[in-house]
Amino acid sequence: MKLFYQNLLSSIKRPWVETLDVHNMKIVQEDDSNWSLELLEEQKDIALIDERGTCTGWILYSDILRSFMDYCQKVTSIHQTLMNTIDDAVTIVDKKGNVISWNSKAEALYQYSQKNMLGQPITHHFKKETIKLMDTLKKGEEVRNQYNQPKEHVHVLINTSPVRVNQEIVGGISVERDITEMVKLNEELSSSTAYIRHLENQFDNEHLSDPFQKIKGKSPMLNSAVKLAKKVAKTDVPVLITGESGVGKELFSTAIHHFSHRSNKPFIAINCGAIPTALFESELFGYEKGAFTGAVREGKKGKIDASKGGTLFLDEIGELPLDLQVKLLRVLQENQFYRVGGSKPIPTDIRIITATNRSLEQMIQDGNFRLDLYYRLNVVTIQLPALRERIEDIPEFIHLFLEEFALKYNKKVPSIAPEALNLLMKHRWPGNIRQLRNTIERIMILLDGDVVRPDHLPESFYSKEISTITTEEEHVDSISEDVSIESERERIKKALKKTYGNKSAAAKLLAISRVTLYNRMKKYRLE
Repeated sequence: MKLFYQNLLSSIKRPWVETLDVHNMKIVQEDDSNWSLELLEEQKDIALIDERGTCTGWILYSDILRSFMDYCQKVTSIHQTLMNTIDDAVTIVDKKGNVISWNSKAEALYQYSQKNMLGQPITHHFKKETIKLMDTLKKGEEVRNQYNQPKEHVHVLINTSPVRVNQEIVGGISVERDITEMVKLNEELSSSTAYIRHLENQFDNEHLSDPFQKIKGKSPMLNSAVKLAKKVAKTDVPVLITGESGVGKELFSTAIHHFSHRSNKPFIAINCGAIPTALFESELFGYEKGAFTGAVREGKKGKIDASKGGTLFLDEIGELPLDLQVKLLRVLQENQFYRVGGSKPIPTDIRIITATNRSLEQMIQDGNFRLDLYYRLNVVTIQLPALRERIEDIPEFIHLFLEEFALKYNKKVPSIAPEALNLLMKHRWPGNIRQLRNTIERIMILLDGDVVRPDHLPESFYSKEISTITTEEEHVDSISEDVSIESERERIKKALKKTYGNKSAAAKLLAISRVTLYNRMKKYRLE
């Protein structure tokens, strides 16, 4: 408002402006929080005085008031449009907690109309102890991305901030983002995954006397890992499984569970990197009834509850937030936990297995992982080898996956040419067994015949070899303009042989286009 008056006065093109009563001009110019009240109480017009002291005009108080009202109406319209354009629920309250703004998204999300909310204490519609905005008014502290369930089947992330004027809290603003669909999808995925795992485990229990039989391979490094896993399976000590992504850490954890005395109890797996931080605590520990506004009446059990008597597998443990690391440590130390919103400790009897592809030691140095938790989890560490460290096991995996995907795509199980097998075994496999499995699936989808040849593999599998050939024997394999027909024909045959019949790779080796290669193959009747 003060800025409005100052802009109005400064826009008048006169030598200077002053009031008949100097007091009014002083009120407008000085930095006084009470100026607007004093000016309204005075209700005096403002005179325009030129350099000679002559009154050359007036600004009527009624004109100022009318302009000010127009200005306020415009600001109100902008505010209302902004509030209803935001795709989040926005609530603004005064210092007493009375609602002074409630946008259309808040109406839709909470099913309370603006008419019923404005001017009413927010506590009339929500429990005071669960309203984050009331905590902000009381403590003057911001809230960022805090999970809440204001109503049954409604999930939000809340951000709140206090509104201050001259360091005094005069109100608060809350912005709630609707994450209901994300939570539902996460719950459906969790439910489906749990059911699939249940069926797999049921099959394993019925058909396998030794659950470690599912772990394929005979390399010395793998055999050492299996031997250690079988030993620790008979105990209840925490186990940390380390290794690159795709080496089979969850498969090992499942085998340990089924080889233990807890095999007839639940095996619950949770990926610490796949659950939003704001939802992780309630997902792991569950929550009591009334933990947040509109929470499910009977509360909800968490993964620790669900794995009672069995095994809880925490994959990607390095992604666990620091504040939850403390609570997990308490579970390991005291064999009890607290649900969100609960005050009574709940005893638990579970075996915890964790896995990571990260260096927890480095994370400890960087301050991202607790040393005391690391010691608790690291009673026994099982290091799984990368696929490139057990290349003798690759043929077994290849044939296993060929059979799997032949059945899936209703095809005959193909054989594999020695040249193709050689390329697959020489590959570095940064994604390990998972990458090999995906590669074999791709081959089976595109394969038309009954033999897997090198040209069925992705080009990356022989690009390194081609680069080496080109460097060492370019004078032999490249084609120039002055070569004889017979020499050109032999060089094309040699290039095709070295690239296992892959036309694109052969063209690169010969330094010609693929179209040119096809034309010359046709010319020389090369198949």
